[in-house]
Amino acid sequence: MDFKEYIVDKAPPSAFYIPDFITVEEEQHLIHQVYAAPKPKWKELSHRRLQNWGGLPHPRGMVAEHIPAPHVDGPMFYPTITTISLSGHTLLDLYTPRPPDTQETPNTNSQDTETHTSSAFEKRYVGSLFLAPRSLLILQDDAYTTYLHGITEVGEDVVSRDILNLPSIPHIPGDTVQRDTRISLTIRHVPKVLKNKVWLGGSRH
Repeated sequence: MDFKEYIVDKAPPSAFYIPDFITVEEEQHLIHQVYAAPKPKWKELSHRRLQNWGGLPHPRGMVAEHIPAPHVDGPMFYPTITTISLSGHTLLDLYTPRPPDTQETPNTNSQDTETHTSSAFEKRYVGSLFLAPRSLLILQDDAYTTYLHGITEVGEDVVSRDILNLPSIPHIPGDTVQRDTRISLTIRHVPKVLKNKVWLGGSRH
């Protein structure tokens, strides 16, 4: 596939957005694999659940993880088997929409702090990307190594002209889009993978 036609021109270099990268059938298969993962693979955080596949990040390099072979009845046993086989690391995040009364609000204890935080954000903010279901976002160069990325905890999104990939989404400025459960697969290549196990516990006696 030639990704050049999917480049987001208004984004810092380099971002590529591909809508409908997988089919509905492939999406359902992936979702089934996500929920079928062994319970110990899930990690519960305050506002999301996640799975870590491929290995454990470590200052010396990734500690590779043994992955079972694919099932004979399909190309994947776990959601990321094809990526993991290429020495990749995948983080799976599952977000559920939060009711309005439970969403986090800015710190209002100090007006100066709130103003400073908002001002700093406005100076660093360059735009947003709208990620539709079954889409693929590829970040390279400065877009991956220099810029910070984040997801606001809201129950709905209002489409604005700040959305950098606006021409590639099925919405126009002013539309309100209700959020649903979001499953995100963040896949990255890890150039340094440790061949031997690293002691990750406390001091030995």
